[in-house]
Amino acid sequence: MTADLVIRRATAADVPGILAMLADDPLGATRESPADLTPYQQAFAAIDADPNQFLAVAERNDTLLGTLQLTFVPGLSRRGATRALVEAVRVAAPARGQGLGTTLIHWAIAEARTRGATLLQLTSDKTRTEAHRFYLNLGFDQSHEGFKLPL
Repeated sequence: MTADLVIRRATAADVPGILAMLADDPLGATRESPADLTPYQQAFAAIDADPNQFLAVAERNDTLLGTLQLTFVPGLSRRGATRALVEAVRVAAPARGQGLGTTLIHWAIAEARTRGATLLQLTSDKTRTEAHRFYLNLGFDQSHEGFKLPL
């Protein structure tokens, strides 16, 4: 699955493809609106302008196959450690089950280390039990309970 695969920083032209991956599951289908790209393009511009953000895409032969967002969070705790936060990991339906998710996470781990992060963390919706097994198999610990407050 990794032959000829390129993981790179996303461009504005990638937004429709990323959005298609975000919307292509039961949760994403309820919260994404692919018909109106305007808010996604605005969000992309903010992400792209922030040096603590890395929106990555994985592609082969100019076809988007996966994405994730890596956010770097400097902090005072843990002796001034920088944390890397992984969000919105998605693999396009035709590429699922071929190891691309593992490749993306290993890439994120390496990128986080390169940028000086000492901890990589993520959250996963409670309904995504297959994703939980995936992250546990990659060595992640389910160490915290997450909380969200809609604003």
